[in-house]
Amino acid sequence: MELVTSEDGITRCWWGSEPEIYRNYHDEEWGHPVTDDERLFEKICLEGFQAGLSWLTILRKRDNFRAGFAEFDPTVVVGFGEDDVERLLGDAGIVRHQGKIRSTINNAAQALDLIDECGSLSSYFWSWAEPERPAPKIIPATTETSTALSKDLKKRGWSFVGPTTIYAFMQAMGLVNDHLVGCHAQRVCARERRLHMAS
Repeated sequence: MELVTSEDGITRCWWGSEPEIYRNYHDEEWGHPVTDDERLFEKICLEGFQAGLSWLTILRKRDNFRAGFAEFDPTVVVGFGEDDVERLLGDAGIVRHQGKIRSTINNAAQALDLIDECGSLSSYFWSWAEPERPAPKIIPATTETSTALSKDLKKRGWSFVGPTTIYAFMQAMGLVNDHLVGCHAQRVCARERRLHMAS
């Protein structure tokens, strides 16, 4: 795991230096705490779509996904029917995978159940946040927490939520801070996480 200093003079995690869309995602989103339910739902769905593909592919198509899935509002997506499935399968701007499309619709129903139970997706997911720890030198693919969270979601009826997918979701949403030692975003995200978890 390496750091890269870009031409702008900023040191980043190796994966977040190029291309520009990745650099912006690394700097402005990845690892920053997210508490908005629609963004949490969007991300967990997009991580499911990413399975077997690169995140860069999904990132480049994210605006199309948002348009196709009603900005990932689970109260809307839960009502999608066969016409919507066919519409999405015909949308070249997204990943046209029937199983993942149907999974997103299914997961909208499970998300609404979680909101009814816990008050918000944020309350549920942040109850699984990893405690503060030193910045990593090696980033794992899964953790005990991501494995347990995956198991709990599957028990609740969610799909495309394996431990690796869930750990990627946790990293992106700030439930863990996996920016490397020396990355400029590491301290920023650590500070934001401390403030959120203390509130």
